[in-house]
Amino acid sequence: MTETQSRTQHTDRSDVVRERTYTWEDPTASAASLGRMSGLQMLQAIGDGTLPPPPIMRTLDVLPVEVEVGRVVFALRPGEFHLNPLGTVHGGVISTLLDTAAACAVHSTLPVGTGYTTVDLTSTFLRAVRAGQPELRVVGTVLSRGQRTALGQAQLFDHRERLVAHATSTCLLMPMGAPAAGD
Repeated sequence: MTETQSRTQHTDRSDVVRERTYTWEDPTASAASLGRMSGLQMLQAIGDGTLPPPPIMRTLDVLPVEVEVGRVVFALRPGEFHLNPLGTVHGGVISTLLDTAAACAVHSTLPVGTGYTTVDLTSTFLRAVRAGQPELRVVGTVLSRGQRTALGQAQLFDHRERLVAHATSTCLLMPMGAPAAGD
């Protein structure tokens, strides 16, 4: 291949415009459920479509797979829109998956009226992920839960069940306001 052909091919590829359109639902319905549902009930309602998923799940195309007390599973099929300039899935996407799984595992243990926020997330990346790879699966579990904090972990696996990334997360537990009368 000549230098001119190489440049032309590159130019041709970069001239192709990619577009991705997606929709999401108003997230206030899910937020209002904190005062009416336990964490497990809320996550189950998102999984079965009774409540809309958080917009970030639509943005990254994350799918809920299963939820039980202290354990959640999500899936993601790596796409071109997840890539960084090096051609691999951006570490922020992987960190978001890990944070989501660890925090939702904690959320699944919380009673009605209790919320949480992530205090820290420590991530370790073990393998590169590329667009077009088969589906990734992230499993979040609770390692410890007290009255004020909880420790969750998340493990991201590829289609061969190889560990791709791992994280631990500390979550601060806090009371959430009950809905006002008539809400």
